[in-house]
Amino acid sequence: MPLALLALALGAFGIGTTEFVIVGLLPDVAADLSVSIPQAGLLVTGYALSVVIGAPLMTIAGNRIPRRGMLLLLMGFFVAGNLLCAIAPDYGTLLAGRVVAAICHGAFFGIGSVVAARVVDPSREARAVALMFMGLTLANVLGVPLGTLLGQQFGWRATFWVVAGLGVAGLLGVRFLVPPQEREPGAGLGRELAAFRAPGVWLGLATTTLGFAGVFASFTYLAPMMTDLAGFPPAAVSWLLVLFGAGLCVGNYLGGKAADRALMPTLYGVLGGLTVVLLLFTVTVHTRLGAAVTVAVFGAVAFATVPPLQLRVLRQTGGAPALASSANISAFNLGNALGAWLSGLAIDHGLGYTAPNWIGALLTAAGLGIALVSGLLDRRAPRERLVTDRADVSA
Repeated sequence: MPLALLALALGAFGIGTTEFVIVGLLPDVAADLSVSIPQAGLLVTGYALSVVIGAPLMTIAGNRIPRRGMLLLLMGFFVAGNLLCAIAPDYGTLLAGRVVAAICHGAFFGIGSVVAARVVDPSREARAVALMFMGLTLANVLGVPLGTLLGQQFGWRATFWVVAGLGVAGLLGVRFLVPPQEREPGAGLGRELAAFRAPGVWLGLATTTLGFAGVFASFTYLAPMMTDLAGFPPAAVSWLLVLFGAGLCVGNYLGGKAADRALMPTLYGVLGGLTVVLLLFTVTVHTRLGAAVTVAVFGAVAFATVPPLQLRVLRQTGGAPALASSANISAFNLGNALGAWLSGLAIDHGLGYTAPNWIGALLTAAGLGIALVSGLLDRRAPRERLVTDRADVSA
């Protein structure tokens, strides 16, 4: 396993920790800065929107910078943003620090996915991407709980100091472990933009948005589902989240391994499996044992989608993958926001806490439908090219 993948995973661990750890620190932040909980919640929303916008913009801005150099620049933004959060004297400064940290997020995962795929044999591309994303899954299992505990014991600012330190470690790892990469012949912004002419890229982005919207439609409201429906005490939610995170790690690895063998069948299988699990969750959520088992399976199937979704877009770009790869990270975050919003509307309209699960199933099923259309177009394209070639020969 190339050490470059470990450096990328370390950077992903730091970025994933800073994205989600704020959820556990919201009460402390709100009390310390004298703002309401909903206002503090904008620190989560603002981060997600910054990822959606920042991923393509930062990739375009750094188009002429070598990939390793761009990764170093992005980690520099990450460190600066978290340092600004750590010293923030007021809410506005803290929000600004979150935005600065977030604008590196999508571009780092987008460009990092390209780098990860290039440092291994082509037959192991999905597993390499999965290993980089393993840093994100471990952030949910270890980084977020430990960061929350640290902030509760020593103040929320301590968490951001430590995360900034993780960023420095990731920056050094990229500098000394990631090899320089030559740009593809003819690479440039025009070619990166031209990749979006391919219908497969847009279908891939749509599959990612809807497929992953199903995950966050349910996951966002996991805590009230576990307490109000399954009957767990509030203190049990933390270990249920660890169970979910353990599933993420297993699913991420297995999804990457399967995608290297058969990309589209894997994508169909995991999206179909996720749809079934979410439908079952509407039933199993009413018992403690059923809910706990389903949470673990849900985590595994949810993140088994990530390597094939990312690799699908990478393989549609015709040798200009950076911008489309970053746009796919935006699609993941757009899906997060869409799923959470739709489930929130359903709950506000009195449909209860089972609604997020069947809404998630519908969204994921829609993503599966788009993936099937995309696969059908792939099968037709070679035949169309063959007919064209034969016509050219006849002429």
